[in-house]
Amino acid sequence: MYLEVSNPMDYHVALYIRLSKEDENEGPSESVNNQRSLLHEFVQQQRLSVYDTYIDDGWSGTSFDRPGFQRMIADIEEKKVNMVITKDLSRLGRDYILTGHYMERYFPEHRVRYISLLDGIDTGVDSTANDITPFRAIMNDMYAKDISKKISSVKHDKQRKGLFIGGKPVYGYQMHPTEKNKIVIDQEVAPTVRRIFGMALEGESCRQIAARLNAEGVPTPATYAGLPVANPGPYTGLWSSERISDMLQNETYVGSMVQGRSRKINYKTKKCVRQPRKDWVVVENTHEPIIDRETFDKVQRLVSSRRSTRSRTYDFLLKGLIFCHECGYPLAVINRKTAAGEDRLFFVCRTYQRFTKAGVCTSHTIKEETVTQAVVDKVREVCARYLQKERLLPTAQAEVENTAAQGDDERERAALQGKIDSLTAHLDKVYMDKLGGVLDEADFQRIYAKVKADRTALEQRLTQLDRSDHSPAKQAALAQELVEKFIQTAPTNRELLVSLIERVELTADKQIIIQFRFRQLEADF
Repeated sequence: MYLEVSNPMDYHVALYIRLSKEDENEGPSESVNNQRSLLHEFVQQQRLSVYDTYIDDGWSGTSFDRPGFQRMIADIEEKKVNMVITKDLSRLGRDYILTGHYMERYFPEHRVRYISLLDGIDTGVDSTANDITPFRAIMNDMYAKDISKKISSVKHDKQRKGLFIGGKPVYGYQMHPTEKNKIVIDQEVAPTVRRIFGMALEGESCRQIAARLNAEGVPTPATYAGLPVANPGPYTGLWSSERISDMLQNETYVGSMVQGRSRKINYKTKKCVRQPRKDWVVVENTHEPIIDRETFDKVQRLVSSRRSTRSRTYDFLLKGLIFCHECGYPLAVINRKTAAGEDRLFFVCRTYQRFTKAGVCTSHTIKEETVTQAVVDKVREVCARYLQKERLLPTAQAEVENTAAQGDDERERAALQGKIDSLTAHLDKVYMDKLGGVLDEADFQRIYAKVKADRTALEQRLTQLDRSDHSPAKQAALAQELVEKFIQTAPTNRELLVSLIERVELTADKQIIIQFRFRQLEADF
């Protein structure tokens, strides 16, 4: 050991140990026991006091969201630890950006001394080993990147061979009891899959199928698999139309292995993004089908025929601002005909719309124009209080004077005159074409009449500009007109609404709650 601690009594040591599945391939020297033995030997030689040992077994170094590491950070925050020791720098992490953050910023800011035994790194002393630490971190990161590429290549090769490499098979299948990377039919829930396709063939929509399954208490795929729910919502444990639609279009049910529907962004994050259908890996005849191909194709035609009816969207003033007060989800807008046969937009709770028979929420149905008018009236009160003419008038006058000074009228005159000259030349050419026999009389009269009418309109506009008044009185009147127009239209200005209002909530008894972005406005109203 080349490292030495001169004042061991000043430190409370954290021994950090990490082992990932990739590290296990490097041999027994990377094992948890080997790391622990090496670290304990060092602290005994240096007579250091160990506060705790933090172990992350089976965790990748590309992420710092590890339970043992986060527990160590919490103890550092509480000033229980002021020295961290690892076997080498790669045990701390393989992401060179975050590793550098902890070594160069976090540990020094929290008065924590970091020691990496095999690398000779000790932030408590000035040494050349510390100077090359960033390069070691980059090399560790490159190693992680290389391992990630190799693993991805192996997985992709297995996908192309039709081998299942996912965690859980699609609903209706289970892992083969003896063969690895094979799936077989789950006889317990396969009848539910067949029933869903049967209901779709009978013409029931995805929403109707989901409602029936919910009414009968059929467990959802997630519930049946016993998957934990990180953030339970109002419709957790219920079938949805989206789930039914996804099942009806999944070729796994006809015996084809469908994989690669999503992909990790890169080796440093667990976040996945959906892939376009053309990039999916589909291998036919890899397992026993639950649904025959003829039935599946008929269902696809039925699903495709409904897509055109679902693409309609509506624009309304409160779009993206209005939510259900009870469940917190955005309200949907639907089009209904009134008794008089007129089309009207209505707000309705999206949760209730998707799970009507489950009783999760209530409809909240109300005319869109009723809610919009109430919100506009409230914003009009705000404008009446804060948008005062005498404060806006100087700004409007300055803008009018600036516009006049920029010579907009002169530029418009020049443009109009240029167009008039062009049309005059065009008339001369048309006349010469008539004389030369290129145009007959009927075509000449038609073109001549149109071009002359266009020139006359431009000449009239030019005459109006020549008569325009730029006197101070005229500019003052124009500024006054701009201010009044702004105050009148401000409450219905979408940009102003988004700037003022954070969200609008509609309660079950049709009360409207407006949350302004500025607390002063909520206090005043």
